[in-house]
Amino acid sequence: MLAGPPRGEVTTPAIVANLARGQSFRLVWVNELGGLTFEMRYEDADCFLKWAPVGSGLDLAGEAARLRWVAPFTTAPRVLDIGEDNGGSWLLTQAIRGNSAASERWTSDPERAVIAIGQGLRHLHDRAPVTECPFTWSIEDRVGTTRQRYADGQLDPTRWDERNQGLEITNALARLDRPPSIDRLVVCHGDACAPNTLVGEDGLWAGHVDFGSLGTADRWADLSIATWSTEWNYGQGWERPLLEAYGIEPDEERTEFYRLLWDLS
Repeated sequence: MLAGPPRGEVTTPAIVANLARGQSFRLVWVNELGGLTFEMRYEDADCFLKWAPVGSGLDLAGEAARLRWVAPFTTAPRVLDIGEDNGGSWLLTQAIRGNSAASERWTSDPERAVIAIGQGLRHLHDRAPVTECPFTWSIEDRVGTTRQRYADGQLDPTRWDERNQGLEITNALARLDRPPSIDRLVVCHGDACAPNTLVGEDGLWAGHVDFGSLGTADRWADLSIATWSTEWNYGQGWERPLLEAYGIEPDEERTEFYRLLWDLS
């Protein structure tokens, strides 16, 4: 199952109704690891509640720590509550005004959407102080995780992009041992795809969500995925406008490497 809006019946964890306290809520997103995201009212504020089942591997406490760290430097959701019980863990954050760049509102206007994505990513990379960031999203860490997944038999080439599926697993892993040099070390978002960028009604970048992998890395670790997601959400031809909005020329070598690393990790 791929991440996306809910399809079919989904059991609502008890904590959702408990936090809503009689106010409205609705399920808006289901991810491939069983995580759920609800839109809800909490103490008369618009909020989002992330819930992760036990054993999913989703680290909501780690995301909360990243949100609190990055909040002074960029527009990110404010943490309201975090906790866990026998069934799973949760993270409640205050909503940011704006719509996802992958919403129907912005998939119908991809030119403005990709400009907002590029400009928003540049804002994060320029404002968050890389020398003060306590989190990493380095190649070494990610390749280490990938090799552990390989040892555990968890790498599935059928889930990779079709341009990578022709690679044998061992050849793909060997390619990761030859990384490109760092272009510019920044604080990366960690999942800079279109759904995680918010765009205001004025068409300008309004903020980011889903900071669970935030950490220091080459900026192409983010840019390769941001541009890739334009294919998934808008179709062909929108990679270059995003890079122009960010203010950088295409880099095929780094883009290819970080997309392969994304598939494997």
